[in-house]
Amino acid sequence: MNAIADMRKSYERAELDENASQAQPLAQFDQWFNEAIRAEIPEPNAMTLATVNHNLRPSTRIVLIKGYDERGLVWYTNYDSRKGQELAGNPYAALQFHWVELERLVRIEGRVEKVSAEESDAYYQSRPLESRLGAWASPQSQVISGRAVLVSEAAKYGAKFLLHPPRPPHWGGYRLVPDQWEFWQGRRSRLHDRLRYRQLDGAWVRERLAP
Repeated sequence: MNAIADMRKSYERAELDENASQAQPLAQFDQWFNEAIRAEIPEPNAMTLATVNHNLRPSTRIVLIKGYDERGLVWYTNYDSRKGQELAGNPYAALQFHWVELERLVRIEGRVEKVSAEESDAYYQSRPLESRLGAWASPQSQVISGRAVLVSEAAKYGAKFLLHPPRPPHWGGYRLVPDQWEFWQGRRSRLHDRLRYRQLDGAWVRERLAP
C-alpha cells in the first residue's frame, strides 16, 4: 500500500494558457490530436466512453475515434452491445482522451446520436474483411460458451457472404455532439492547467478551472 501511496510524477512538459489556446474547442482538439499523432503516441485515437444505464449506474470502455468535425466525434460499434443499450435509454455520454506521454487529457460531454446509414455503410466497407465478418460473428456483450463460438460464426458468415459482407443492421456509428469540452495540461506542484469550453446562447465560453 505504501508503495502505491508514494508514487509521484512531476508534470513539466508544457503549459496551457488562455491567451495561447484556440477560441473554438474543436480547433484546440484538432491541434492537440495532431500533436499526439506526430509524437507517435500508441493509439492516440483511443478514448474512454462513459455511459449510464437506467439505474444510473455508470460504465466505461475504450473505443476508437473514427472521425470528428463541427458536428461531433464519431465511433462505431454494435448497437445491441451494453453501451448501445445504455445510449438507447440515456443518449448522453462522456469521452476522455489520455495522452500520457504529453501529460494531457481531453474530456468531452454531450448528447449522442446515430450517424447516417450512408456514413456507417461507407466506414464499414473501408474495414478489413476479417473485421467486417467479425461484426456479424460477435453478439457483443452477450455471454458465450467459448471462443469456438466466435470462430464458428465467423466461418459461417464468411461462407455466406464470401468477400462482400453487407453492413449488419445492428452495427454502425454514433456521434457525440459536444456541449462541453475540457483540456487538461499537467503542471508542476499539481497546479495543473484546466480550460473548459461550454456553450452559452449558441456560443462557446472559455474559462479556467482550478485543478
